[in-house]
Amino acid sequence: MSDTIISIENLSKNYLLGHQQRTRYVSLRDVIVREARNFARKAADLARGRQIVQGDEVEGFWALRNVNLEIKRGEILGIIGRNGAGKSTLLKILSRITEPTEGRVVLRGRVASLLEVGTGFHPELTGRENIFLNGAILGMTQREIRTKFDEIVAFAEIERFLDTPVKRYSSGMYVRLAFAIAAHLEPEILIIDEVLAVGDAEFQKKCLGKMNEVARDSRTVLFVSHNMGAIKALTQKCILMERGQIVASGSTGDVINAYFMKTLDAKAAVLRSKDLDSFRRRRIDDPEARLVAIGVNGYSDALPRIELGTKLTIEIGLTVHRALCGADIGIVLKTAQGEHVTALASGDQRFGLSFEPGYHRIAVKIDDLTLAPGRYFVDVCVDPTMDSGSPSCDAIFDYPLLAIDNEGQVTHWMQRPWGVVHCQAVEWNVTRTSSAISTNSSPRGA
Repeated sequence: MSDTIISIENLSKNYLLGHQQRTRYVSLRDVIVREARNFARKAADLARGRQIVQGDEVEGFWALRNVNLEIKRGEILGIIGRNGAGKSTLLKILSRITEPTEGRVVLRGRVASLLEVGTGFHPELTGRENIFLNGAILGMTQREIRTKFDEIVAFAEIERFLDTPVKRYSSGMYVRLAFAIAAHLEPEILIIDEVLAVGDAEFQKKCLGKMNEVARDSRTVLFVSHNMGAIKALTQKCILMERGQIVASGSTGDVINAYFMKTLDAKAAVLRSKDLDSFRRRRIDDPEARLVAIGVNGYSDALPRIELGTKLTIEIGLTVHRALCGADIGIVLKTAQGEHVTALASGDQRFGLSFEPGYHRIAVKIDDLTLAPGRYFVDVCVDPTMDSGSPSCDAIFDYPLLAIDNEGQVTHWMQRPWGVVHCQAVEWNVTRTSSAISTNSSPRGA
């Protein structure tokens, strides 16, 4: 027997989208012509056995395009990607809910799918009756269902409500019962699409344990989730989907890292294209100083990509309107998840910074801060004096600063919580220039 339980070859799915024309003035003749044209189009589609779509104009949308994949028996495969990437469409085709437009799928085993809360349940029937109904839909005999009945009820924890119509169940009870049925009726292939997000933490833990048990019995699990912790805990292999195609495949850790990199790069590109005012949370009508540029290792329009182990110089552009004596500049470096990596302040050096009116470039050199691969954001604030207690002259929050690339090095320690790392070797340099940074050498928003 072949070790491959699912074969997907050149799989594509095209949906037809209808659009209604919106015109301000429509004559009776236009209405008659439009309806006649729509009737002729729908009649032709019906004669050819094609989908009938409402609307004056129809366009095609490829939810999947040339997907090729082989899944082994006993494998737990994670499927991740942004909303609209094609994950659910792929699972619906594998569950035989939707037919593909092109390509083919070969399934070598019985499939149980859990795609939506309460799929296959009749709301007027009780939990007991729906166990038999849903089991029959999955292709089980009454004898098989009776054999597993007590286990299903115990796992779903609905003994008290077994003879209550499921229309009175909460969404969590729906999920518990649906998952219990799908997991206990011994399918060779179990397909789960995000529905576990409805359950509580204890039930999710129980479900993950059950899926591991299913895989140990040489059965296959396809698991779609936006919960990367659950994907990491359950799967060893993962695929990343984007615009209906598989763009990454391999070990779960590598694929999740690729997913985060793509997401954060796109987010950082959008953020850095905005004016710095988009990042200000404190607005002062007549500030003594104003932040006009933030960069690292030289200003850049794009998100700087730096190799692991490179020394950092955080650069700040500051326009001073009135002379400041003993001012304090604070910098907080954070991960993309909001964890604080380090906090720096010029006051920590036992001196404040003095600024005359004009433009100043501040370079903060950090020699002993080792950053894990990933994306980093920064908060920067300027206080007029260290002890005055007055509000900040200016503050910028959550500005995308840089990306650290791994370059193939092993970084198993990167998953630990950062906490706050104190840096000893920090050098503050201030240079006053006659004018602000030119547009060519500064990031947008300067």
